[in-house]
Amino acid sequence: MTGATPETMIAIGISEPGGPQVLVPENRPVPHAYEGEILIKVAAAGINRPDVLQRQGLYPPPKGASDIPGLEVAGEVVALGRGVDRWQVGDQVCALVTGGGYGEYCVANEAATLPVPEGLSMVEAAALPETFFTVWSNVFMRGGLKLNETFLVHGGTSGIGTTAIQLAKAFGATVLATAGSEEKCEKCRELGADHAINYLTTDFVDAVKSATGGHGADVILDMVGGDYIERNYSAAAIEGRIVQIAFLNGSSAEVDFRRLMLKRLTHTGSTLRAREIPFKASVAAALKQKVWPLIEAGKVRPVIDSTYPLADAAAGHARMDSGKHIGKIVLTVGT
Repeated sequence: MTGATPETMIAIGISEPGGPQVLVPENRPVPHAYEGEILIKVAAAGINRPDVLQRQGLYPPPKGASDIPGLEVAGEVVALGRGVDRWQVGDQVCALVTGGGYGEYCVANEAATLPVPEGLSMVEAAALPETFFTVWSNVFMRGGLKLNETFLVHGGTSGIGTTAIQLAKAFGATVLATAGSEEKCEKCRELGADHAINYLTTDFVDAVKSATGGHGADVILDMVGGDYIERNYSAAAIEGRIVQIAFLNGSSAEVDFRRLMLKRLTHTGSTLRAREIPFKASVAAALKQKVWPLIEAGKVRPVIDSTYPLADAAAGHARMDSGKHIGKIVLTVGT
């Protein structure tokens, strides 16, 4: 490892499983960059739903990962591990990490790191990795969304939702999104959704069928689960693909699977945090080639709801728990 760094840093620990108040600033050793890794002086870190689950004791970090929460950061490379050849000290980067983002310094694998897109602030860059890796790998790689297909995303104003709407639209899909208020539906339309459905006042299955002339959605990105599982089968098109990335309403459901057969549906899903480095590297390469130019051209942008200083991570989590946010919540580090 090269470069001079302090021995200790401020990071956010989880004192015990619970609500936002269990997130407390602590003194921690600055991590070391080992083979294939870089050390980043963090300028900003995104808050994501898996961080909330980890805080609640429901999503322990994978073996070998930091117990400090935080799955995405942006900042400056300050040290290089052995064998690193993609980055230099001083580079401005954003990275997908397996943990440790809520700290003044964070280690990232060089292959899961991307340059900060031209024209973006560090706060905006920190809002990219987790959602963009998730959307690209699930909607385009796993779900196989194609030009002129119809795409439905649930939770259209979440970090995942705002990203999915923009990317699906940018690659030529007809986009439908669900959200829980008229304000949120309007934001979905501003981001490019052709149809926004208030799930509190409208049955999304009927709305999808109406909007598509009975065709249904070719690809559905679902983070809700529960009773949405069977309803997604009803809303899906023949040969439709449903991609599951979370279960906010529960992972158990009573489902009539005949639609799966009659419509020849594919119901798949994935998690990202514990995936192997070569997979993350392949997603990073695709994003660099196909998505970063769209960001730099201003055609796709991360949506920032709010920012909080690192020491106020609890307030950022309270904002996420409220469900009122539109887009990403980001922690800022230092000045």
